[in-house]
Amino acid sequence: MFAVTATQTDPDNPLAGLTLGEHPEPKTPDGWTTVTVKATALNHHDLWTLKGVGISQDRLPIVLGCDAAGLDEDGNEVIVHSVIGTGADETLDPKRSLLSEVYDGTFAERVAVPRRNLVPKPAALTFAEAACLPTAWLTAYRMLFDKSGLEPGSTVLVQGAGGGVATALIALGRAGGFRVWATSRSEEKRERALSLGADRVFETGARLPERVDAVMETVGQATWDHSLKSLRPGGRIVVSGATTGYAPPAELNRVFFLQLSISGSTMGTRDQLARLTIFMEQTGVRPVIDRTMPLTEARDGFEAMHRGELFGKVVFTV
Repeated sequence: MFAVTATQTDPDNPLAGLTLGEHPEPKTPDGWTTVTVKATALNHHDLWTLKGVGISQDRLPIVLGCDAAGLDEDGNEVIVHSVIGTGADETLDPKRSLLSEVYDGTFAERVAVPRRNLVPKPAALTFAEAACLPTAWLTAYRMLFDKSGLEPGSTVLVQGAGGGVATALIALGRAGGFRVWATSRSEEKRERALSLGADRVFETGARLPERVDAVMETVGQATWDHSLKSLRPGGRIVVSGATTGYAPPAELNRVFFLQLSISGSTMGTRDQLARLTIFMEQTGVRPVIDRTMPLTEARDGFEAMHRGELFGKVVFTV
């Protein structure tokens, strides 16, 4: 079958290890099944894998991709939950992994997954829309409606409008009744954030007219200082990523004096993914798709992400 794999890692030239071509059919252990992929979405996780983050050389080659929507063995339309783990909250399983870390991922004609990881796809969502949900949109859903501790009407600042999680946070926050503010270095991305539902937009690092109840942080080092300074006393940062660096100054004096909270958030549970699909169906919110292209042209999508050109998701069709 055709697949997109990582055959080597290089932090300076990640696309050097991106390989497109034939790959063996997936094997299905007991309790697993095969999904015929119709659409799959690109995430920064895929680019980080090519840089060597979170994966060792002995696991290569491995099929990339965390997200997929397609058909199960009985022809049912399904969405793949990409967290492989056990327990009531599989994201807390210390041995958990995502597809494409230990097991082959979704950038292929077929992918093997545990049967419990399949979620019915609502008819109202296209395969392309559904493929955007399992990583970026599920991460945003958990950040807003689980980890933030906020009620509708609260003010939320989204750092770095443009990425998959950030665009999901804006759209979901608006639909969930939050007042959503967003930042970006790009005037074009700020304008698009407004059209997506942000109430106000600001240049990265700009002084805000008032302090916010929570900050949704995926950027990391470049925006951390601004995130801390933007919070009201008792406010909270929910952090699910750090694309610009993992080690900003902690500013512990600000954290304890203003009694700020910092909450980590990783992906979401299978049940949360199921509720997210219902939320999308009920509200009419749909993922922001920057571009759709055949899986055979995956390199173009990776290059666009590597250059930071995207607003929303890249979807590959199979």
